[in-house]
Amino acid sequence: MTGLVSLSSSNKMTVTSALSRTISRPLVRALALVSGLGLAACDTVPLEDTPTRAQTPGLSLEPMKSFGATRVQPPQRSNGNIAADFLALHFQLESGRDLPVFTRFETPITVRVTGSPPASLQPDLTRLLGRLRSEAGIDIRQVSEAGASITIEAVSREEIGRALPHAACFVVPNVSSLAEFRRDRRKDKTNWANLRKRERLGIFVPYDSSPQELRDCLHEELAQAIGPLNDLYSLPDSVFNDDNIHTILTGFDMLVLRATYAPELRSGMSRDQVTAVLPDLLGRLNPRGVTVAARPVVTTPRAWIDQVQAALGPGVAFQTRLDAANRAAQMAQSWGWTDQRRAFGHYMLGRMLQTADPDLAQRHFLTAMQVLQSTPGTRLHQAYVTTQTAAFAISRGDGAGALAQLRPMRDVAAQAENAALLATLMMLEAEALTLLGKTDAARDLRLDSVGWARYGFGSDWAVRAKMQEIASLNPRNALGG
Repeated sequence: MTGLVSLSSSNKMTVTSALSRTISRPLVRALALVSGLGLAACDTVPLEDTPTRAQTPGLSLEPMKSFGATRVQPPQRSNGNIAADFLALHFQLESGRDLPVFTRFETPITVRVTGSPPASLQPDLTRLLGRLRSEAGIDIRQVSEAGASITIEAVSREEIGRALPHAACFVVPNVSSLAEFRRDRRKDKTNWANLRKRERLGIFVPYDSSPQELRDCLHEELAQAIGPLNDLYSLPDSVFNDDNIHTILTGFDMLVLRATYAPELRSGMSRDQVTAVLPDLLGRLNPRGVTVAARPVVTTPRAWIDQVQAALGPGVAFQTRLDAANRAAQMAQSWGWTDQRRAFGHYMLGRMLQTADPDLAQRHFLTAMQVLQSTPGTRLHQAYVTTQTAAFAISRGDGAGALAQLRPMRDVAAQAENAALLATLMMLEAEALTLLGKTDAARDLRLDSVGWARYGFGSDWAVRAKMQEIASLNPRNALGG
């Protein structure tokens, strides 16, 4: 599989259901701007309006590694753009349905964990709650007793799949258990569009996924439980984007959440009322954004989103998906887009074509990279594309070319706390070093990658499979050299 590198089985794309009840992020084909074995996404429950995260697929291996303090970059965009994003995120569901009023929790937020949480859940949740308090100024804490504002229930992926097919995790209003959701899923109480304020929510996460996928679910689902319900493909710097690039809350996300809980806002406000107070509110919270010039941003038409979902969706014939990806790329070009959405179409095509036509796939990857390099705030996107172009270079025996691409991207992945991406970049770099005859350095780097791979991919077999997949790219290994 020339040039095929996968980071996780967790693609992110909105799954819409026939009801306005959930905001879900489903299991989709491994094509988002991450790669190969697959990527998943998380959900807020309808079944059409639920936010979700789609699904991700333990040498005695090195111990699992974890990240230190989060290095947050403040948003680089104008407050005018951020205000428009805030309104789009808060007053619409992922399905496109408008929401009549602004909603949030109006009392201190308590969080309880139930079910069968794995060992990695608690430290990641503790870090997340700490960030929400310090960076977003939200009064939120964990409790052990029943009656919490938000209940996080750790259940199996199979149970999640039965409750909401194609979702890796999801959040639902006015329930505290999966059993309660099953019982009340078609009642008005679980319809996001009926909410006037938030009082009780349930988040359902998989205990049998990789630590990183579980953490990613915690970040996105908790953020949507307390904040915006929508996702926007136009955002380059946010988890509130179905391209699944950012997997932990960013500086932009924390600003949006801080604004959500600002005293100027309250549940029940109309869009016009929120619009009126946003300029001064954002000026107070983000003074640097006052002087940044606004950039023209075109909203993402539903027609393009539909083609992307068709290209990434499960259970669809390859040619149908390829046609949809081509239409998405053609739309972006015809509309004159020059941001990461334009790159996304080429990335999808590259991923689809890299086995059948690797040279054409590389042209799509290179086009995606050219677009991203002229788009501010897309270094993480570029790191994902680099896994594909560097893998291709390795498969052609070009160790020096691969190394030049890979080395600048390791710190990008580390700052984003994406262990799966970081481990993949390190394993690829080890193969590039091997091609250059630097076998000792390659061995040390490969060994160092294992701890990150254990966090990013989970089980021993998944880590070994990833290492074998990347090693197979090296033509010397294929020849037994």
